[in-house]
Amino acid sequence: MIDLFGNTSEVQAEVWYADVIIPVPIPRMFTYRVPRNLAGVLGIGFRVIVPFGSKKILTGVVGRIHQKAPTAYDAKQILDLLDNEAVVNALQIKFWDWMATYYCCNLGEVMNAALPSGLKISSESRIQLHPDFDLASPGIALDKRELVILEALEEKKELDMEACSTLLGVKSVHPIIKSLVAKDAILLFEKLKEKYTPKKESRVRLHPTYASDKKELEALFSELQGQTKQEQVLLKYLQHIPVYQQPEINRKGMLKRAFKESGLSTSSLATLVKNGVFEEFQVVVSRFEEVVPVGKEFTLTSTQERAQEDIKRHFEEKQTVLLHGVTGSGKTEIYIRLISEALQSGSQVLLLLPEIALTTHMVSRLLGVFGSKMGVYHSKYSDNERVEVWQGVLSGRYDFVVGVRSSVFLPFSSLGLIIVDEEHESSYKQYDPAPRFQARDSAIMLAWLHQAKVLLGSATPSFESYQNALSGKYGLVQMDERFGKAGLPQYLLANINQDKKKNLLKLDMTRLLREKIQEALNRQEQVLLFQNRRGYSPFLSCDECGWTPTCERCDVSLTYHQYAEELRCHYCGFKDQPPQVCGACGNPKISAVGLGTERIEENIALLFPEARVARMDLDTTRSKHGYQRILEDFAARNIDILVGTQMISKGLDFDGVTVVGVLDADRMLFFPDFRSGERAFQMITQVAGRAGRREKTGTVILQTRKPDHPLFDFVLRGDYVGFFQLEMADRKRFFYPPWVKNIRITVKHKDNKVSEKAAKFLAGLLKEITVKNIVLGPEKGLIGKIKNQYIFEILVKLDRHGTAQTVFKRMLEEKIHEVYQEREFRSIRVIVDVDPA
Repeated sequence: MIDLFGNTSEVQAEVWYADVIIPVPIPRMFTYRVPRNLAGVLGIGFRVIVPFGSKKILTGVVGRIHQKAPTAYDAKQILDLLDNEAVVNALQIKFWDWMATYYCCNLGEVMNAALPSGLKISSESRIQLHPDFDLASPGIALDKRELVILEALEEKKELDMEACSTLLGVKSVHPIIKSLVAKDAILLFEKLKEKYTPKKESRVRLHPTYASDKKELEALFSELQGQTKQEQVLLKYLQHIPVYQQPEINRKGMLKRAFKESGLSTSSLATLVKNGVFEEFQVVVSRFEEVVPVGKEFTLTSTQERAQEDIKRHFEEKQTVLLHGVTGSGKTEIYIRLISEALQSGSQVLLLLPEIALTTHMVSRLLGVFGSKMGVYHSKYSDNERVEVWQGVLSGRYDFVVGVRSSVFLPFSSLGLIIVDEEHESSYKQYDPAPRFQARDSAIMLAWLHQAKVLLGSATPSFESYQNALSGKYGLVQMDERFGKAGLPQYLLANINQDKKKNLLKLDMTRLLREKIQEALNRQEQVLLFQNRRGYSPFLSCDECGWTPTCERCDVSLTYHQYAEELRCHYCGFKDQPPQVCGACGNPKISAVGLGTERIEENIALLFPEARVARMDLDTTRSKHGYQRILEDFAARNIDILVGTQMISKGLDFDGVTVVGVLDADRMLFFPDFRSGERAFQMITQVAGRAGRREKTGTVILQTRKPDHPLFDFVLRGDYVGFFQLEMADRKRFFYPPWVKNIRITVKHKDNKVSEKAAKFLAGLLKEITVKNIVLGPEKGLIGKIKNQYIFEILVKLDRHGTAQTVFKRMLEEKIHEVYQEREFRSIRVIVDVDPA
């Protein structure tokens, strides 16, 4: 038996109990009695099926085994064990526990986020005939639809809800089922089912009678004379499988579909199987193709060699190292070298990337080096595919995984290195649901548990990471030159207001940007255009009175999507048809205001009709391979101009891009957030870094109405350090991270007054906590209503040193509980976000 800390002990005859983590937002594990038949088998990290409440059946993970019965309730018995071996290890459970504590959420919420859906059991409602029910009994009133269900149940033992719905041709069968249950005609029960189904392929092999005796096979051919199609099937098999020379290959057989693909008769094959000539069987196969590494060698430049040696030198003394390298400096090649060395030492490696788009681009590069021993893990994969990667890490098939933030939850047992690429990216922060974790920070804790090393890489590091490097907490390695002969891009400012006055602005494009795009097209080079807003335009507006269509569930205007010909809320998904007349004054003149990626794509097609234009945003990349198709087309030069949101700003490396245009640089600058300057600098620098990554110098055009803004001076000079120092002085003066720790507490309710009152009550309670803190608010949220919930926010600034954070978080849970005790506040929602992005 293995306890929580990995210690073994003898199984005794006494009653054993298991503390089980279940996926509910309750701040503790639940104790269940271990059945005697499982007492010697059950251990930490095994999945179990447990009852919860009077009706629910849930999948849980065993967190602890002990012999202490709970005192507050009678322990229910575990219903079943799902695994032959643990799917979660003790280090993972420690990691989950840390995450729940640090990010002020519950262990069950962490487990729910950590386990892929395919590893969770679901229960499915089914019906069967009541054993005491007699359809012929007099006095039973049944309508036609009820009779159809009962007649079907006489043929089949049980039916699920979907089958009932199909049978009756109606969407909702629940009223009919409810009526039949009330008449004691049927029984309703729950049937458990695994969500994960392994992929299987059908194969056939020659029966051992013929595979072991040539005379029997000769006699078989004599019997098949005149049955040409069956003879062809048998000959096809014998041509591909050396039955007598290599009998083990016959045992593996041949793919059943291979006969159909060769144009042979499937019915003839079925006849041979029926007559015992062939045996049909199924084998479990991987959903991922085998990839053989090409073994292509690359030589590091002297700059890269120095950086690699500096990283390894820092690793001797520090757990975490920050690699600050300009865009195009060749950080990926250094990653590959370090990954190879870690794998050769027998350690596991995790490479975190911020976006699925970047994952797609990076994977194609890394597969050539590491082949099939590298796993890929992200949300575009199906549930079954994610389970296979999880099991691959458990079994040792994948020692190296590339993935997005959820990859930190994989069942690593011997991590040696974690690399966080583009570590500054806000995409590493989980917003909803809980746990609202920061994957970069969580990776550092995960590495500490494994005694592993962490490399953070970025051309524009987050100010928190750079401050940690300057203070000596992290090692710092700098790369100031681009790889090979590539130089840093040239920045040009295009003044929108000036062009507008001179009547030079065409379809929101300045003359300078249009000229540079045309020059690039004339040279058969490629262009990237960046606008961090999808849709056609941010909103529609009446030309007469300024009326704007708004979401009926949120305090936001509806975004116009021209291709779908609809107005859409990007917060709740509400959709509406574009109005024909103004909703306030009836004026028919309604204009699209502002720029979205759809509108830019349309404008570019009008300005440059000869160019092949594509768009890359959430709307065009919803499908599983959406990112890959666009990036492959762009790499193959099938696209001249690519318009996109922040997806195109991260780590993409294309030879042909020489011009990058930022359509509205001001939009990033004036967002009401203390990080807006930092984010603007990072975003502009990153998207600009896609230009001129080979011999040809890139050009970056920034369209702005404020060319004299101080940030542009730092961007044009590439002065990250100068901008960092300026911003950090302001943050220290006004108490913002990294000098303090921020916690944002959000209160939501369908009634505006209740939400505000509850937030004020909670803020008053928080001010009673006697630690060094500043409690600000409550204030109405930046967007005051989302999904019919009114939002008020409290911002808490905590001292980073001493026990202030630990004490406050512990007391915070008590204060929130105190709010819920008030009758009028029982239906509110309180959301705690530690280190809000």
